[in-house]
Amino acid sequence: VQLQASGGGLVQAGGSLRLSCAASGRTFSSYVMGWFRQAPGKEREFVAAIRWSTGGTYHADSVKGRFTISRDNVKNTVYLQMNSLKPEDTAVYYCAARREPATTTSREYDYWGQGTQVTVSS
Repeated sequence: VQLQASGGGLVQAGGSLRLSCAASGRTFSSYVMGWFRQAPGKEREFVAAIRWSTGGTYHADSVKGRFTISRDNVKNTVYLQMNSLKPEDTAVYYCAARREPATTTSREYDYWGQGTQVTVSS
């Protein structure tokens, strides 16, 4: 399994970014795809997850109403649309994958992308 994350960058507070995670190497119909983030000096934290089979989604309370996870079955790509960005959203964002069931615990994910930096300036 290979995961390639992209789309990070520098944005002003209140702005938007869309992260992409291109997945390859197998069929993902029984997988859960997640986004996590890690800020300097902090632990990696759950952001959002999506069940590939049903499209069911989960979002951390800190991003609900601002971030949306989605998937494109044809492109085998998962997206994280981030709106109303805040300086506290600054972190390296990672996509990850695991077989069902869905979980918000990072150590329970088996496959990880390389991370993409998101920086939100105030």
